[in-house]
Amino acid sequence: MKTILTASALALIAAAPVMAETKLTLSHYLPAVHGIHTDFIEPWTRQVSACTDGEVTFDIYPGGTQKGNVAKQQEQVLAGVVDIAHGLSGIPRGRFNRTSLVEMPFLTRDAGAATHALWSLYKEGELGNEYDGLKVLALHAHNGGLLHTNGVHVETMEDMKGLRIRTPSPPVSEMLTFLGATPQGLPPGEVYENLQRNVIDGTVFPWDPIKSFGLNDVLTDHLDMGAYTVSFFFVMNQKKYDSLPEKVRSCIDQASGDNLVGNFADWWDSWDAAGREEAEAAGHRITALSDDERDRWRDAVQPMIDEYLQTMQSDGVEDAPELYRKFQDKVAEFEASQQQ
Repeated sequence: MKTILTASALALIAAAPVMAETKLTLSHYLPAVHGIHTDFIEPWTRQVSACTDGEVTFDIYPGGTQKGNVAKQQEQVLAGVVDIAHGLSGIPRGRFNRTSLVEMPFLTRDAGAATHALWSLYKEGELGNEYDGLKVLALHAHNGGLLHTNGVHVETMEDMKGLRIRTPSPPVSEMLTFLGATPQGLPPGEVYENLQRNVIDGTVFPWDPIKSFGLNDVLTDHLDMGAYTVSFFFVMNQKKYDSLPEKVRSCIDQASGDNLVGNFADWWDSWDAAGREEAEAAGHRITALSDDERDRWRDAVQPMIDEYLQTMQSDGVEDAPELYRKFQDKVAEFEASQQQ
């Protein structure tokens, strides 16, 4: 039996709305096996897609792809080469001077405290115009970084003298210099080869990239100094965000901001645990910086902090000392809340 559609039925079918798919591009610089990719970015994209009933889909470009260069994440998203990017605030240097104050030595060794300070001060307008042209979805920081070395054991400041250490940001470079080391600026993806060829003696990282970049293969010693943290941005091109339907913007908002930044403390703890466990299994020597030595290091880098703040003032952050104190206050605020 044949089915015959009337003219009125055909007209109704033709008039039915067809959902237009919106494809968004998202880039970051880390390997696809890193927790940033597997625990944060992929689930975030799925959450947004589900919220929009499939109207929005994503193409993700991790490190190692044509859009995964660590130094290009901010410029790519500003130029609209990608719609969303996750990047390292300190590479290239000089773009996020106000944000960089969270990376001052010994401010905190806790990802939750550093992330709280960053996000709170951003929402209060204290980070100025550093994110103009961008829809800020999250700012966060990792747990206190360690010193990882190949064939060199470090326990004291004297052991640091002359060591060529990879550095992730200007404040950390200055810290290493004041501790006697020679900082070497390298993207994370180039550390393995430079360790393997003995171009550098070590690197500073939290535990998690040690596993995700396979660095335990070319390391022997780890000093848990917890002396610094590094900050990250997760941002969207503002014009692209503004051009999206209200429902899509709402779904992005629901998955971001306050609803997102609170996850990073637990995530970093989990990611770091995997890196340490791998080093332990390999029989590496893991040493904790003693309390007395930590006090020595803190005293040694205080002039560096003062000089860095003065440099920031010369570079346009006129209220750098005051802003640094606000970071300290936010860290203390978070730490007090965890003791309640």
